[in-house]
Formats: sequence, C-alpha cells, structure tokens
Amino acid sequence: MPETSLTTILDHRRQFLAFVQRRVPDPAIAEDILQAAYLRALRHEADLDRNESVVAWFYRVLRNAVIDFYRRRSTENKALQAWGRDLETSVTPTPEAENELCACLTIVLDLIRPAYAELLRAVDLAGQPLQAFAHTQNISASNAAVRAHRARAALRRQLIKTCGACARHACIQCTCRAMS
Repeated sequence: MPETSLTTILDHRRQFLAFVQRRVPDPAIAEDILQAAYLRALRHEADLDRNESVVAWFYRVLRNAVIDFYRRRSTENKALQAWGRDLETSVTPTPEAENELCACLTIVLDLIRPAYAELLRAVDLAGQPLQAFAHTQNISASNAAVRAHRARAALRRQLIKTCGACARHACIQCTCRAMS
C-alpha cells in the first residue's frame, strides 16, 4: 500500500472506529474489527483502484468486516443452539445402568497408580467437580486436569490389558477373565 494511502487511512481512524461502533454492540469488538480491517487492507492493497478514493475503499473493507463479524456470530449461535438441544435430549444413565458398569473396573482401578485411581474414583465415579478435587489435593486445576487425562489413559490401557476385547467394546456384558 503506498505510504500516502496508509497515512490517509490512519488519519481517518476516529471516523472509521465510529463507523464500526455504530454497527456492533461492544466498543472492544469495534476496535478488533477495525484492527482486522487494517490488516485486510494491507493484504489486499492491490484491490485498490487508482481512481478510487482510499477512504471510500476502506469503508467498503470495514462494511465487509462488520458483515463477516455478524456471519461468524450467527454461525456460532447456531452451533451453540444445536449443542444446547443435544444436551437437552442427551440421556443421563439411570442408576441401574451405572451399576452395570464393567464389574472389573474396581479391580482394574487398584492396578493403576493410587493417585490416578483416587482421582477417577472421586471425579468420574463419585461425580466430584475436578476443581473441587484439585482443591482437596492442594494442586492447581490445570495439574488436576492433566492428572485426569493421564489417569483415564492409564485406566484405558489397564482395562485393555486386563479385559482384552471386552474393554475395546465398551465392556458391554463383560465376561472377561477379571471376573473369574
């Protein structure tokens, strides 16, 4: 972009920002859109017709940036609504179904690291929130999240090792050798 065009765009910053602020609900969003439009203008400077006013051209860039913002927002809202509908219709297991968990789970939990087993019993089986577990253990929430990830991986490995094909198929009608 020629220096004079860039200078002109920067000289009109206040007007450009006001233009965007009238079209979006939050001043911080308006600032983000303006900054993104500056970057877009720099990348697409070849689109500027030499006979066209740089200010008029940049207003077009800003209008497109605002339109893109609302398109993204609409897409995000649709995704959140779909996710909400999925949550509303998701089935929470009944107590009877929870009792039918693979009977060897308790056996296998005793075969992994005690810290992992403790976390899985508290968080996954008893339903304690991960942050609450972290607080009781005097560890950070991020440390607890990493530990939970590692614990679940260790449990998965041990279940496959102990239960074989049964564990690979979600322990439905478990008949593995851990039961015997």
